[in-house]
Amino acid sequence: MDVEELLSFKPEKLTFDSKSKRNKDTEEEDYVRKKKRKNETNGSAILDRGQMTEEEKEKIRQMIEAEPDAEAMDETSFKKLLLQFEKRVYKNQEMRIKYPDLPEKFMESEIELNEIIHEMHVMATVPEYYQILVDLHCIQSLLQLIAHENTDVSIAVVDLLQELTDPDTLNENEDTAIILIDALLDGQVVAVLVNNLERLDENIKEEFEGVHNSLAIIENMSEFKPEMCLEAAQQGLLQWLLKRLRMKRPFDQNKLYASEILAILLQDSEENRQLLGELDGIDILLQQLASFKKHDPGSKDEVELMENLFNSMCSALAFPANRSRFLRGEGLQLMNLML
Repeated sequence: MDVEELLSFKPEKLTFDSKSKRNKDTEEEDYVRKKKRKNETNGSAILDRGQMTEEEKEKIRQMIEAEPDAEAMDETSFKKLLLQFEKRVYKNQEMRIKYPDLPEKFMESEIELNEIIHEMHVMATVPEYYQILVDLHCIQSLLQLIAHENTDVSIAVVDLLQELTDPDTLNENEDTAIILIDALLDGQVVAVLVNNLERLDENIKEEFEGVHNSLAIIENMSEFKPEMCLEAAQQGLLQWLLKRLRMKRPFDQNKLYASEILAILLQDSEENRQLLGELDGIDILLQQLASFKKHDPGSKDEVELMENLFNSMCSALAFPANRSRFLRGEGLQLMNLML
């Protein structure tokens, strides 16, 4: 084997089309679509599982199901919706401060807050008004809600941001789209999302989806503004992705998505490749690839995972110091065994 040829190999620039890569015929389709929640949702994902009664859950389901078809939104109705949102945010904060140990006192305001967040999905149909969203400082309110004590509120906001940043939506009006993306980045949205990811329990379906939508927001922004990848990695995302890859749990769509985001972060950034090496990322990638040493991938998704890991490794080896780490980690021997 020509060692110099291996170490000098440069991967082709990656292109990621998540829609074409996802297997839409599998039972996990709901986890990999970028738009999962529509107006007909039953509202169960926004309920506080530990505090709401069945009667309260049924009430919010009925409210959502009875919601009339949305009319075309103009600038006035857009501003009115944002004003209602801010009022409900303030009311919920006020009730939680006033009655911190009495959930029954602030639960109604929480239901109303979830309801307005759900209604705000219509804003994705009018990206030309995103400037208003920024000018009225609603981005700051949304980012603060990601850290809300009730993770269901947090997940609802993440779902909303995922839809607002959908590439198809952003490309409809690039001038206002960049204003939204810049406002999110100014608010350190990646750091906020990473902090929230640390507390989500992926054994719970809604929180599993919250993790997936968080990664989708980052992918959406990186597709529209690739230079944000450096900032994202430095705000803790790279470290979280490596941690997620090492997590001891059955293969799932979030592990696949984490591998994809990792490859995106490394493909064009020398700084991110250096950071990966400093975080023992070369050893982690070798450990993940070693799982395919004795058996081939069992599905198309596992094939994609393996490809993402190899793409990440090839990008990482473009940084000289990582080549030494690769050799010390017996990377060549592993590659021989995998041939």
